[in-house]
Amino acid sequence: MKKKKFLLIVLSLLVLFAGFTLTKSFLVSSKQPAPVPTSVVINEEKAIQNFSKALTYKTISFQEREKFDLKEFDKFIAFLKDSYPNVHEKLDLEMVNDYGLVFKWIGSQSNKKPIGLTSHYDVVPVLSGTESNWENDPFSGAIKDGFIWGRGTLDDKIGVIGILEAAEYLLTEGFTPSRDIYFMFGFDEEIGGDLGAKAIAEKLKQRGIQFDFVLDEGGAIVENMVPGVEQPVGVVGISEKGSATATLSIIGSGGHSSQPKDRTNIGRIASAISKLEETQFDGKLRGPGNDLFEFVAPEMNFGMKYVFANKLLFKPIIEQILLKEPATAALIRTTIAPTIFQAGEQYNALPEEASAIINLRLMPGDSLEDVKEFIVNTIDDGEITVTVTGTEASSISSTEGPQFEAIQQAARNVYNDSIIAPYLMFAGSDAKHYDSISDNTYRFLPVQISSDDLNRMHGTNEHISIKNYINAIKFYIEIMKVTNQQ
Repeated sequence: MKKKKFLLIVLSLLVLFAGFTLTKSFLVSSKQPAPVPTSVVINEEKAIQNFSKALTYKTISFQEREKFDLKEFDKFIAFLKDSYPNVHEKLDLEMVNDYGLVFKWIGSQSNKKPIGLTSHYDVVPVLSGTESNWENDPFSGAIKDGFIWGRGTLDDKIGVIGILEAAEYLLTEGFTPSRDIYFMFGFDEEIGGDLGAKAIAEKLKQRGIQFDFVLDEGGAIVENMVPGVEQPVGVVGISEKGSATATLSIIGSGGHSSQPKDRTNIGRIASAISKLEETQFDGKLRGPGNDLFEFVAPEMNFGMKYVFANKLLFKPIIEQILLKEPATAALIRTTIAPTIFQAGEQYNALPEEASAIINLRLMPGDSLEDVKEFIVNTIDDGEITVTVTGTEASSISSTEGPQFEAIQQAARNVYNDSIIAPYLMFAGSDAKHYDSISDNTYRFLPVQISSDDLNRMHGTNEHISIKNYINAIKFYIEIMKVTNQQ
């Protein structure tokens, strides 16, 4: 009798559990605005030719600034003036450090906070020895079989040209924004943006400019990105990870390799790295990573929707699944990547010094001090000196206000079936420099690309489809129109 009663209680609890969790699953509602398909018709042939020409200028950022060929930068700026006459006639242009470009489009209600659209026109070098691997010359701007080829097609001349094409179109249509719009184009983003975006932000800060939001390059629209979601998912960076360099070093006696100590300098550094890789930072579904699943859960198949609608119950399981793949693990924890090991010069001599450099990408909320403390405690070797330098993660921007909704709406107006969601950006961008003068900073490249395209951004055969390029222009037109109504 007692056994039956116990089983009845267990069964009742299971029914209540199932009812509660299933109800939560059915109550999950979409966070996507209904698309209003764009009706914009642009002069595609002219826009394509402009982009092709823009790619021929070798505006390359080198780590050593003296290697910059500034004549190419001058030519590019002259090209912009010739190609976008309305923009240069009707918008105010200011040059910062000679090559940073700031266009100000004065709105009818300048008392409103302005918005900023930012990109950069510098590109990374082509890796020496890989030139022959390109199907088309990296600075040819070749147009073939529906694609445009060259450095900057994805990172990030497409942003500069896309914005200017959009502005030129709107000016031709007689459009006047309700609020001021700034276009801010950096020229050294690939090496940190200190003389470009950082200097631009500092100048605007001195003038008391505070943006409603700034939109920079970042996540894109990718197919098969999220398990359980059939539609392409466009991810908008609402924060970017910090980047830190940790140096582990030890100085001790060397000597002949025929009489080594039980623990050598190389061994101690190797052991320290091994401990860090075995331990790792805690992976927690929080912040932008959690927001991503809040936005995509309503669009998932029922099984996945059930799990994420009840993620408070399934959170430990979800975290373990995410930690299994590098791309998803990076979404929920500070990452550890040993990149340089230095020790020894002679095969039969023990080195007196050994060191290792580790690159870490910091989650929002993890400080440089936290990182150093974690490393010191984990390696547990008082003879190893640990130094940590770098930048912490940017602030986290809102996903609940009209600013994020404007990006969603503009993207869905162009890519009607895409799901637009927030995420944490792993790489760096100029957006971080605008954090202090903007209520929100977002990171989104308005193109639909594959995972292979992502690998081409700094690699060989960077190119983009003509359709994607035209859609990027339409997105920038839509974002300016949508924000005009707010």
